[in-house]
Amino acid sequence: MSDYEEGESKFWRKAKENPFVPVGMAGFFAIVGYRLMKLKHRGDTKMSVHLIHMRVAAQGFVVGAITMGVIYSMYKDYVVKPREAKQLAAQK
Repeated sequence: MSDYEEGESKFWRKAKENPFVPVGMAGFFAIVGYRLMKLKHRGDTKMSVHLIHMRVAAQGFVVGAITMGVIYSMYKDYVVKPREAKQLAAQK
């Protein structure tokens, strides 16, 4: 409850913890918007095939963003934190 009293939304708090969440969302909406604009000029391509390609591209971007987020969090947990712990131990 105290997190919401500070005036910061849950989205911004989560975005600070994992910056790839807004990147994934922005990429998803950008791809969907682009493909919807291209819908007029799809030529002989069936509507269902065009929509499937749009969905696969958007999902692929989101999966890539999730993968990068997992790699980033593993880097923070297993590389940065042990380094900081060693530096603190060396200072004492």
